[in-house]
Order: sequence, then structure tokens, then C-alpha cells
Amino acid sequence: MAIRELIDAYAHCADRRDAKGQMALFTPDTRFLVFMDATAAEPTQELHGRDSLAPVFDNLNTYETTTHFNGQSTVSLDGARATAESYCLAHHLSVGEDGQRRLMIASIRYLDELVKQDGGWLFAVRRLMVDWTETRPSAA
Repeated sequence: MAIRELIDAYAHCADRRDAKGQMALFTPDTRFLVFMDATAAEPTQELHGRDSLAPVFDNLNTYETTTHFNGQSTVSLDGARATAESYCLAHHLSVGEDGQRRLMIASIRYLDELVKQDGGWLFAVRRLMVDWTETRPSAA
């Protein structure tokens, strides 16, 4: 339950533009890897340390709004360590220079390594795997 709450808190902070709250969900020495193509061997972006996450999370401000819908998760516990795989459909609404509203939907899987510290679970390693995206005009 606590791990699922951590996973959901990440999405909640993203949609509320709470970069500091989002960063607090990670260990100080965290690794965050982004694979814009989930089939790629190497990440598109790799960050080390909690403080390095701020620009990535602040980048969500380029969108008018976002909504992350978390789906199923599998979790394997091993004492104070765990691994998890979680699915998410992330909706990103933007307005182009032409005034046209666009919706980009990304199907994301998060591959996580988690640790329990000071009584709470944190992300030690988070791999963001983009399985597919779709961008289309939006009437929203």
C-alpha cells in the first residue's frame, strides 16, 4: 500500500506542478533515466541526484495542463528494498504558436527500484519508459 501511495504521489505532484514535492519522493543519490523509446538500449536522458530532477519536473510547466492516470503495478518486496513496474497514461495539453490546442498522450511504464528509509519508501532508481505517444488536435 505504501509503495502504491508513493507511485500515485509522483503523478499527483506532476499534475499539481509540485516539483519540490516530487523531488522529495526520491533518495538524495537517486538515478532517474528517461527512455523516449522503450526499445532503446541507452536512455535519452540520465540524471543523478535528487537536485538534478528540478529542471525535468519544471519542464511540465510548458504544458497548459497534464493528467497522469496510473494503472496496474507489480511490486516485489525484499526487506527494505523493492522493485516495481507501473503503467501510466499521461495526457499533456498544450497550445501551439498557431493557437491550436494539442493533446499528447504517452503510454509510460515506470521501472522502479525502491528503498525504505526513515520509515517511508523512496525511489532510488526510476526508469521512465515511453512505449508510445500520440499527438492530435484537441477541442478541450
